[in-house]
Amino acid sequence: MGQIEWAMWANEQALASGLILITGGIVATAGQFTQWYFGAYSIFSVAGVFVCLLEYPRGKRKKGSTMERCGQKYMTKVVKLFGPLSRNYYVRAFLHLVLSVPAGFLLATILGTACLAIASGIYLLAATRGEQWTPIESKPKERPQVGGTIKQPPSNPPPRPPAEARKKPSEEEDEAAAAGVSSGPQENPIPVTDEVV
Repeated sequence: MGQIEWAMWANEQALASGLILITGGIVATAGQFTQWYFGAYSIFSVAGVFVCLLEYPRGKRKKGSTMERCGQKYMTKVVKLFGPLSRNYYVRAFLHLVLSVPAGFLLATILGTACLAIASGIYLLAATRGEQWTPIESKPKERPQVGGTIKQPPSNPPPRPPAEARKKPSEEEDEAAAAGVSSGPQENPIPVTDEVV
């Protein structure tokens, strides 16, 4: 069996926890919970929105193909600007753990806090396994050359019989062709007359 790429799991977990933090923050702020400012922290400051922006672009897998998220190429450029801070999973694990602590003091955001702490643990596991974030860079599609795909045009016109039914020249026909005897249509020895009654 192949090895599990833990960073893929951590990415999905962290993105979901960022969305949960934003939702819990909206509930806490709109409901004017006691300590509602932790809800505002989850929405407006760095926690929810920052985690979602950081985690939206998926990293490239070591083996196989990785499906891009819609609009990921724009966010990938932004995340690439941070350089080693965004590529290193030790940094992400520490960052997610630190961002999750203040939101843990409010009931509406505690689920997002727990999910973000789990994502931090998975990122730590991915970092110890030597994984790092690499952007998915789309390759330009090469259009096939029209003349390059046709190897040899067909010799007999359509409709063509199936390959099994095509008659290959036998040795006798090859010898007759070499001797100058045509293998064309034969003459009928009995004369045919057309009589109309």
